[in-house]
This record gives sequence, structure tokens and C-alpha cells, in this order.
Amino acid sequence: MSENAKITELLTRLAEAWNAGDAAAYAALFTEDADYISFDGTHSQGREAIESSHRWLFEGPLKGSTMSSMDGGAKVKPLADGAVLVISAGGTALAGRQRHSIVSFTAIRTSGGWRFSSFQNTRVAS
Repeated sequence: MSENAKITELLTRLAEAWNAGDAAAYAALFTEDADYISFDGTHSQGREAIESSHRWLFEGPLKGSTMSSMDGGAKVKPLADGAVLVISAGGTALAGRQRHSIVSFTAIRTSGGWRFSSFQNTRVAS
């Protein structure tokens, strides 16, 4: 499987975990020391914090939300051996309201496969 295909698979797994409301599976796609910056500037540091914040979201204000797949059209730019920048359109929907974003990730190759080491979500103005 090509490196781009592996990154596409990682993006697909991210959307699947979100859509299942599975905070543990969602966080498992990030490195232990990942940085996660949400659309409102909240900065979560580390997999444990990412899981905790998403558990709260999935059980509370974003319960039942869905994430659109980001795998079609994601730009994957090599940075160094085993590191890439991923930029993609993204977004979530809740109660029929779609929220569009541009998202960026740094993904790195680890002994357990590709994982995200950073994430930044920027909302697209409506």
C-alpha cells in the first residue's frame, strides 16, 4: 500500500471513529504527545486529553454528529522521511446543520503505523 493510501486510510478511520462516537478509537489515531487545536482555539495536548475532550463532546454537545469523510481530495505533502503535512476540507454535521472547515494534520510513521501528531481545525466562514 502506498504512503498516500495509508494516509487516506487514516483519514477514513478518523471519520469512522467520530461517526461511531468512539472517543478511544478517535484518540488512538494520534500520537501520545499530539497537539490538537480545535476551531475555537482550544489546545488539547496528548492522546489522553484528546480522548477525554472527545468523550465529553460525543456524550454531550456533539452527540449524534457526523464527520464528512476527508479522504477525497486531501493534499498530502511530504515534509521528511516518515512525516507528511495533510490539508483537507472537512466538517461535521449536527441536527442537519453542516459546519465546514479546512483542517491540517501532521502525520508521522510510527512503529504502530501512521498516526497524527498535530491537528488544526479552521472553520470556513459562511
